[in-house]
Amino acid sequence: MKKKELIIGASVLLSLLILFFGIDYLKGINIFKSANYYYASYTNVAGLTQSAPVTLNGYKVGLVREINYEYDNPGHVLVELSLDKQLKVPEGTKAAIITDMLGTSSVELRMAPGTNYCKVGSHLEGITPGGMMDKLSNELMPSIVSIAPHIDSLVMALTAVTTDPALLNAIRRLDVIMANLETSTNHLNKAMRGVPMLVNSANGTMANVKDVSANLTQISSALAVLSDDLKDMPLDSTMRNINRITANLDFATAQLNSTNSTLGLLLNDSSLYYNINNSAAHIDSILIDLKKQPKRYIPPIKIF
Repeated sequence: MKKKELIIGASVLLSLLILFFGIDYLKGINIFKSANYYYASYTNVAGLTQSAPVTLNGYKVGLVREINYEYDNPGHVLVELSLDKQLKVPEGTKAAIITDMLGTSSVELRMAPGTNYCKVGSHLEGITPGGMMDKLSNELMPSIVSIAPHIDSLVMALTAVTTDPALLNAIRRLDVIMANLETSTNHLNKAMRGVPMLVNSANGTMANVKDVSANLTQISSALAVLSDDLKDMPLDSTMRNINRITANLDFATAQLNSTNSTLGLLLNDSSLYYNINNSAAHIDSILIDLKKQPKRYIPPIKIF
């Protein structure tokens, strides 16, 4: 029975330890990592919470361990900072509470120069500079206040411009222009549908041009061969023969046209033509008479 109670007690104690250390772990406190503790006092912690990060040059070097109100120093809040054991804090270092735009606060260490370091557990100077929203308010509000009187006149000017009939007419004309552009785009799309056919025709034409070019190449090759053959031919002797033949033809033509040659008389004397016609007429009459009276010309054949 005592052994069972001992086991139950040990289990409860272990559970409490796990719960205690688990809560610290969830807060970001590493109980197995050694740390040094420092303190800073503030009149306003500006939403700072336990486990908030402590940064140095943007790097996390610790966290806020505890936040307690100083009852012996009314109006002040004491913040316990847990810093890395390797970090040495020079004297004069300030712990500033920084609040971002989302309202989350953290502590930023602003190191002082020097080699004299604060003792562990000593107090650092706590400051609460204006947050980002405060800076924006302080810097922008004067500009906004100076601009505010001009906003009314600007709104009136914009109203006058937007209600100007000329602007309304320009908008209507713009609508007409956009409609015309849409119509032109449709026509252009219809026209572009014929482009593939033109491309195909151009491709066919280029193919024909290639064929013609190939034929021209063949013709050029044949002409080159012909030129070589012409170079090898005896053109001089051939031209002399042609000239000689031409001279003989000229002489023959002159003889035919002249009345001093036999061929010329045959071609140019009209009396020979008439005599030949008369002879043909007499022969024709003789043939006709031969058909009518053959006995006159053919003697009878005697049979013995």
